[in-house]
Amino acid sequence: MQVSVDIEALNQQIYQDSAFVEQIDIQSSKVIVGQKYMLQRLLLGLLADGHVLLEGLPGLAKTLSIKTLASVIDAQFQRIQFTPDLLPADIIGTMIYNPNKNEFDVRKGPIFSNFILADEINRAPAKVQSALLEAMQERQVTIGTDSFQLKEPFLVLATQNPIEQEGTYPLPEAQVDRFMLKVVVGYPNKAEEREIIRRTVSGETTQKISPVIKPETILNARKLVKKIYMDEKIENYILDIVFASRNPEEYKLAKLKPLISYGGSPRASINLALASRAYAFLNRRGYVIPDDVRNVCNDVMRHRIGVTYEAEAENISQEDIIKEILDTVEVP
Repeated sequence: MQVSVDIEALNQQIYQDSAFVEQIDIQSSKVIVGQKYMLQRLLLGLLADGHVLLEGLPGLAKTLSIKTLASVIDAQFQRIQFTPDLLPADIIGTMIYNPNKNEFDVRKGPIFSNFILADEINRAPAKVQSALLEAMQERQVTIGTDSFQLKEPFLVLATQNPIEQEGTYPLPEAQVDRFMLKVVVGYPNKAEEREIIRRTVSGETTQKISPVIKPETILNARKLVKKIYMDEKIENYILDIVFASRNPEEYKLAKLKPLISYGGSPRASINLALASRAYAFLNRRGYVIPDDVRNVCNDVMRHRIGVTYEAEAENISQEDIIKEILDTVEVP
């Protein structure tokens, strides 16, 4: 009985404290047409304290979306264009000699911001990728002998172009695994693109965005997200989905065995739970339901399942495998 009372109280608290989500939507729609799904996923990453990897063609408002989100939250934003000649010091900073003091001063790099757009992350060599990913994981940067904590909230949005492979350095699986979500960004529909044309031609794309919340609001919301109730049945459902990607034959999915080279890591289970809670928060609920898990499953799992050559030959993607798992694993 006590549990139900607590859930009811939590539900009311989250309903009140999640009102800012609607304000973010209103302000963002002044600049961004469509791409509601991408904006929602950015908010998911922000609330669940996880980074987002965006895969999409050029010109789909990836940069504009995170810049807009940073403006609405009144947070600092930095865009880093990844190129083959980029050095780790270009991201994290370096030591500069000061002749007046006769000593070295620390010059901090663009990583010291709340929102980092790592544009075309697969264009930079491994050293640069690892420097960024270390900062993402440890939330701190070491320059010389000193370590510096990164600002909170801290969100890295990395983009990569799926069609251009020349002059790129694909992210290794272990590094891709550090992103909570991998979101595939699609084209706008015809009505949305018509609106984009009209706004651009008339100059309405320069509308001023008003900050509606402070970064502290996000940090407080994260504490609430962690309190969202998740029943043991939902936990078991998450584990069944992840374990079905590792041992499909144990879940009546033997036909998937030759198609999967490796399944989801423990980070998949952790991030499914965190993202499901954040999704419940966005829907202004104090508890997680199976639909929350199913809704975020593709974005959490698609970069954590490896497909075999046999699957590629049959044009079977990670999304097809995830759909098969979700259709077969029993829903609580």
